[in-house]
Amino acid sequence: MAPFDDDRAEVVKRAEDAGIKYLINAGSDRNGNIRGLELSNEYPHVYASVGIHPHDAKSLDEALYTDLKKWAKEPKVVAIGEIGLDYHYLHSPKGVQIEAFKRQVTLAKGLGLPVIVHSRDAKNDTLRVLREESADIPGVLHCFSGDMNMAEKAMELGFCISIAGPVTFKNAAQLKEVAKSVPDEFLLIETDAPYLSPVPLRGKRNEPSFLRHTAEVVADIRGVNIVDLARITTHNALRLFKIGEMSGQGAIAYRIRDSLYLNITNKCTNRCGFCVKFRTSYVKGHNLHLEREPTAAQVIKAIKDPKAYSEIVFCGIGEPLLRLDVVKKVAKWIKGQGGRVRINTNGHGNIIYARNIVPELKDLVDSISVSLDAEDEKKYDKICKPAVKGAFRGVIAFIKEAVKVIPEVKVTVVKIPGIDIEKCRAVAKDLGVELRVRSFNVVG
Repeated sequence: MAPFDDDRAEVVKRAEDAGIKYLINAGSDRNGNIRGLELSNEYPHVYASVGIHPHDAKSLDEALYTDLKKWAKEPKVVAIGEIGLDYHYLHSPKGVQIEAFKRQVTLAKGLGLPVIVHSRDAKNDTLRVLREESADIPGVLHCFSGDMNMAEKAMELGFCISIAGPVTFKNAAQLKEVAKSVPDEFLLIETDAPYLSPVPLRGKRNEPSFLRHTAEVVADIRGVNIVDLARITTHNALRLFKIGEMSGQGAIAYRIRDSLYLNITNKCTNRCGFCVKFRTSYVKGHNLHLEREPTAAQVIKAIKDPKAYSEIVFCGIGEPLLRLDVVKKVAKWIKGQGGRVRINTNGHGNIIYARNIVPELKDLVDSISVSLDAEDEKKYDKICKPAVKGAFRGVIAFIKEAVKVIPEVKVTVVKIPGIDIEKCRAVAKDLGVELRVRSFNVVG
């Protein structure tokens, strides 16, 4: 675009210096698509998306559509976009916009490319077209400005939600709520350059290096650090646009904020309907799929220095106490190195081993978090689908034993429909432990 004509090379260099690994330049009209392709060929880490913006939908005649189909097959084109609907300005009539939107979604579907969707004041028609036309293709609602209801309906269709500079503005309460609530695996961030520069650069021409300001605000909203957010959104972008290299090896030890988590098994004695492992093997951008379970020595090697973290947490996407011997060996080593140990467990340990294992954790574990997940056995069995008999009663018994020997014991419950949080709180109070309510889709 013209605002970059005087310093385009410097803009790209500043993006690199700011830690931006890849740039995707979205086309919006004939000239923009042509220049975007040229830039992608000029810079190895710059990619292109080709499409006709709803403002220019009236220009999408057969000649331009033929060119669009040709451009879309170029090797560095990773999406069709920016396409969609804009009823705010109506530079093109609604009917013309809808037809252009449909044609370009069909093009993306035929080529197996994701779509980058612009939607402004056009919630219902945007969702309707995507619902009717975009089956089996992924995409993103870019520079999202809708409400949480729109985000939820888009995610039901498999679409990511991309947050831009306006999330840093003072009057962005609705967008901040979306930025807080979107599950990790659906979250992206962007600039929408040259528009919508984030605070403290609002009013200036936007550019990719400014992305950090948006990232810092989104990270703060979500209660993670910027390293966590960068890892999450980079992974999602690589996955959606099929660029870069995805990690194939599952992590044994992975950092979130100031804690180090240990992923020692993917197996579990529950099949909870809300569990992230049934949607993805990634948590906060970390691949946790294990080809084989690590030995205690491998776990210790992955930890390195326990004192570098506020705590070491046995967690992962499986039940760590299924590997009790590994937990005890590693925990003993961590304590010997001056580290702090926490275990996140479903509380089935005593049932699994047909004995009370809690005393074996004495002096090895500083804190234990037990998934209560329901106020009674009937609901627990329905939600968690345990593979062991008497699971809920076993969880209660485990908690009662834990408070005798573990310095800090908490129980957790996921806030989902049908769960009575106040009754769960009463159960926790009777057990003499703190209850922590976890939000659905928030993991790590």
